[in-house]
Parts: sequence; C-alpha cells; structure tokens
Amino acid sequence: MSRTLRLAIGSIVVGVVVLGIKALAWWVTGSVALLSDALESTVNVATAIAALVAIRVAAQPADATHPYGHDKAEFFSAVLEGVMIIVAALLILKEAVEGIMAPVALDMPIEGLLINGVATVINAVWAALLIRFGRTDRSPALVADGRHLFTDVVTSAGVALGVLLAFVTGWWILDPILAAVVAVNILWSGWRVMRESLSGLMDEAVPQATLDLVRDVISREGGGALEAHDLRTRHAGQATFIDFHLVVPGETTVFDAHEICDRIEEGLRAAIEGVRITIHVEPEHKQKHSGIVVLD
Repeated sequence: MSRTLRLAIGSIVVGVVVLGIKALAWWVTGSVALLSDALESTVNVATAIAALVAIRVAAQPADATHPYGHDKAEFFSAVLEGVMIIVAALLILKEAVEGIMAPVALDMPIEGLLINGVATVINAVWAALLIRFGRTDRSPALVADGRHLFTDVVTSAGVALGVLLAFVTGWWILDPILAAVVAVNILWSGWRVMRESLSGLMDEAVPQATLDLVRDVISREGGGALEAHDLRTRHAGQATFIDFHLVVPGETTVFDAHEICDRIEEGLRAAIEGVRITIHVEPEHKQKHSGIVVLD
C-alpha cells in the first residue's frame, strides 16, 4: 500500500475521531459556534472518503478506455471538496443567523473549549502532514484535504475566541457572530480549492520553474539535434505531460535520432518525477529558429 493511500485512509480515521470530540464539546456547552465547528467536521469525513476513492482510481494504470491514465480523478475529488467546504460554510451561516436572532447563555464554556482544543491540535498536526506529504507525492487530493483541515483549524480558533469573549463579557451574541465571520473565511477557502483544481482539469501548464527546468534539460541533453520548439506541458495528478518537436540534421539516421530522444527522456525523468514525454522528430527544413536551442 502506497504512502498516499495510507494517508487517505488515516484522514478518514482522524476525521471521525475529531468529529466525535467536537460533537462532545457542543453537547457540553450548547454553543452555536461549536455546533458549526462540528458541522464542518462532518464534511471533513465525507471529503476524506472522496479523496481515498479518487486516489485509488488515479492509481489505476492506463487502459483502452483511458489511454492517458486516470490521474485527473484527484482533481475531481479536490473540486468536490471545495463544493462541500462551501456547503459547510452555508450551514454554519444558517446556524449563526439563528443564534444572532436568539442568543442564549452557554453551559460549561471553559470545559467545552478545552475539549474542542484537543480536536483542533489533532487537526493542525494532521493537516500539516497531509500538505507536506501531498506535495512530496504530488497528490492534489491530499493537498486539498490538508488545506481543508487547516480551514477547520482556523474555524476552531475563531470559535474558541468567540466563546471565550462571550463568557468573559456576558455578551452571548458574540458566539454566533464569530461563527458567521469564520463561515465567510471558509467560503473563501472552498473557492480557492475549487479554483486550483479546475486549473488542472483545464490542462494548465506546469509552473514556470518546472518549465525552465524542462527547457534546460532538453538544451543540455539534446546534443546532435538543432532545436526544440512547440513545447507544451500540462499536469494531471501525479503525472506531468511534456511534448515538443525536436529538429535534427537531415542526414541523421533514425537510430541516431532515437538515441537523442532517449537521452533527453532519461534526463527529464531524472529531473521530474512522474513525467510522461512525447517527442516528434522533424528534419532540418522544419527548423523555426525559435524555441529551445540545443547546446553542442
């Protein structure tokens, strides 16, 4: 079992544990803000399950129906997470408005905050692990899940502040007001997760730093060729797709051209994990005198 898959399964377990702790905190206090915090944790569990399914699908090899593989499945999961984050925020806003209309005093607020604090610490640690290993393993689903959990940490911090201020001042309306403010922040986070995932579904090019690395490898390893042009890149989950045209002298044999391509492909695979390369070899009269100049 891969590390990515183990982390996805771990997210489900952590989500269920945190949900139980937050539900206990709400039950102890009756706080609208703590209830909203618990509502978001139900989304954490659902999105963790969605991420696990997406990672399993993305790991399947290419087949006749999907010749380019299933890597984009992780982007669909991340979009779903963004939608569910927004839904959670709207549910929180609903509870907050009802609480503002009819504020009530809280029972055992300090005890509830201590219980909720345990859940917050667990979420913060797990979110950091998901983002760190998600970036290392190039898993959009894990990164999105980690960012979602960090919004939960922000939510919990805002909720704790609201409950504490309400307890100290006796202004119980602060409890639902803080819940509403945090809900707006969650809405923004959900939109950001969706926007980044949609860029992958739209075949957005790799970051400029990666593109510069690709150009450098082609220029350095393409000895025997003249130039490379029409370079195109895109990313899908853990895979990075690169294709370009490679111009070689007219007298170059098929064997020699193939050797040049092999050398470039080996260099790209060493520099970029999960890369998939397509090279179209062209004769000298196709030269555009632009693009990537191959070093002698």
